[in-house]
Amino acid sequence: MSDIQKYLYLTTNCVNEYIELCQNNRIPRSLWPKRRKCSWEVRWYGSEGIRYSKSFKSRKEANQYAIQRQRKVDKGKRDRPKKTTLVQFINEHKRVMEGRIAHTTLKHQVRMLNMLAKHVGSNCALSRISPRDAESFIASRVKLGRAVATVNKDLRTLKGVFNLAIEPRGYLEEGCNPFASIRPRKFTSKPPNYVPLENFQRMFSKTPTLWWKTLLALAYTSGGRRDELLNLTWSDIDFETQTVRFVPKRSSEMILAWEPKDHQIREVPIPSETLQLLVNLQLETEETSPYVFISKSRLLHILERRSQGNWEPDSDIINNLIRDLKVMCRQAAVNPFTFHDLRRSCITNWSKKLPIQAVQHLAGHSSMETTRRYYLSVQESDLNIARQVQSQVMTSLTNFLTNSGQNGQF
Repeated sequence: MSDIQKYLYLTTNCVNEYIELCQNNRIPRSLWPKRRKCSWEVRWYGSEGIRYSKSFKSRKEANQYAIQRQRKVDKGKRDRPKKTTLVQFINEHKRVMEGRIAHTTLKHQVRMLNMLAKHVGSNCALSRISPRDAESFIASRVKLGRAVATVNKDLRTLKGVFNLAIEPRGYLEEGCNPFASIRPRKFTSKPPNYVPLENFQRMFSKTPTLWWKTLLALAYTSGGRRDELLNLTWSDIDFETQTVRFVPKRSSEMILAWEPKDHQIREVPIPSETLQLLVNLQLETEETSPYVFISKSRLLHILERRSQGNWEPDSDIINNLIRDLKVMCRQAAVNPFTFHDLRRSCITNWSKKLPIQAVQHLAGHSSMETTRRYYLSVQESDLNIARQVQSQVMTSLTNFLTNSGQNGQF
């Protein structure tokens, strides 16, 4: 028996004892006093000596809770969850997570929490948010016409944030995440957008400047994310070993603070053709400019805004980059693609020759499942090979049936 189970109390009073006396002496029921409700209580002491208690209708329920509470006490979790409102939790979350996760990730988390606050009320106690409230909020997102994939991403974000409210912050009991029991909505996912080599060559031939040619070639052959490419400095490129290193940057006089998405240093090989483009671009770049794709004038403008406190970490380093890429796709008469599509295409090309663990490492993914699910696409060449395999099977089967019929086996 646990320590807490020893302190299960039945709350009774003299009125109930008097009722038993009336029953034994056969006194008419109309003269009996009204029986007061009784309950079982579980009592324990917190880390600061404060006594806590919780009431239950039956001894069985109280005993089950006592066992659960004893396990938490054994782990050092004596105190009840701290009380806080949703708006207080949002402010604390912004403060403690700054610098621990990517700025865009934190921004999205805070945005979703603020939207939840509008739905349930900003002064609502965190412990009062129920699974019903969570389900209602997710349903409201669908009702607004948001894509199912977007709604599922919002669900994952809030589920992860409320897990932090349980551990390590201690605002919710274990198993009390209101979003934990909500299942993501099913939908037909689109295959990853792959940029065929012929489309890339057509686009490359129509690209107006060396700057754009180098950026597109590096994206297509290194698999770098857009922010990783734009934050490249000349010191990140090793011309002897033909490799590019994506490394975090500390803020300095001519360098902008930046952290990779995976928070890891990644080294990727590049072909000699891409390296030659980088050499040509370096010859056109001012010697005092440390960045590969950020011009000195643009860098000085950003540094000036940063000194004035007007520069946000998620501001666009290069203006109108996505718009210009769409325009070039239209002029080259190819299906529009993004920088992330170029990254997916590079990873798919790697997967045709390299083992999956090598592809995962070069892509900077934390798990192989991410590489398989979101980045590897089935190409027309793969379908043709599958078609040839089945054709060979059917040819063998036809020959077998023909020979069997001639030999009189049917």
